[in-house]
Amino acid sequence: MPKPIIVSGIKPTGTLNIGGYLGAVKNWIALQNSEKYEQYIFIADLHALTTATSATRLRAESNKLAADLMACGLDAKKTCLFVQSHIPEHAELAWIFNCVTPISELKRMTQFKDKSQKQEKNINAGLLMYPILQAADILLYKAANVPVGQDQVQHVELTRDIAHWFNRRYGDYFPETKALLTEIPKVMGLTEPTKKMSKSDGNADNVIELTDEPSVIEKKIKRAVTATAGGGQTPGVENLLTLLKQFGSATTHKKFWDAEKDGSIRYGDLKQALANALANYFADFRTKRAELLANPKKLENILAEGASQARAVAQKTMTDVRKIVGIR
Repeated sequence: MPKPIIVSGIKPTGTLNIGGYLGAVKNWIALQNSEKYEQYIFIADLHALTTATSATRLRAESNKLAADLMACGLDAKKTCLFVQSHIPEHAELAWIFNCVTPISELKRMTQFKDKSQKQEKNINAGLLMYPILQAADILLYKAANVPVGQDQVQHVELTRDIAHWFNRRYGDYFPETKALLTEIPKVMGLTEPTKKMSKSDGNADNVIELTDEPSVIEKKIKRAVTATAGGGQTPGVENLLTLLKQFGSATTHKKFWDAEKDGSIRYGDLKQALANALANYFADFRTKRAELLANPKKLENILAEGASQARAVAQKTMTDVRKIVGIR
């Protein structure tokens, strides 16, 4: 019996940080290792074009992200890993979906509203059509599930709607994709613990990148916002405890959790424990990543093999779709 298909992607917009790791990558590895699914993971370089970047940087970031994912534990023998733009059928199917999707549905998407407010001087059409390309990414492989957190369910719902609009016009073909809800820890910024961890504001101290050396991690954690005294958990302390729970031992987390509750916590000790936990957790990652980047030909071959596997599926879907809609 065929395994359910999972599809997900990640934009090559900088070094992977612990927010992205906990929000997506860690779960992909767990799903891969469960051996219950056929999994397609892609580097979404077409999506990255919605923000201005140079061609040289985009290619370099895509290669580095591939190394990041494999160093984290994605196994190209178990997961089909590829670069989105290497499969031109993604863009072709997106155009066909453009022609069945009401523009009013796109304008109500939360992501478009948020991003268009941040890019008032450059609200490009790509920001509006972004969810249609996402739907094509998913339905091209007839994915049964898309692993997302609760805040991303809207995109999966639109994908399901697009499949419905297509099927209603041309006859049943695409499946009803469902969100595979995952518990995603909410990782907030170190220096701005009331906002999601991000370096988009240019504050490097606000994020922990997976490539950060132990000394850098320690320096950033020491600058993290906490509280002035024990006994009242603030957003900063809550964030540090959340991270310690994810990357440290259960015993260490309980020790500091209890100390915070009874007011005996020493924030300097908490920060040191978290810095040590993060440095140890990603030690193997840093080594494996360096090895991968030192052998770019091997990395290129892995991505080429993934693209070949993915394109065989994509071409079959598009052969069917072209025939269904009446184009050659």
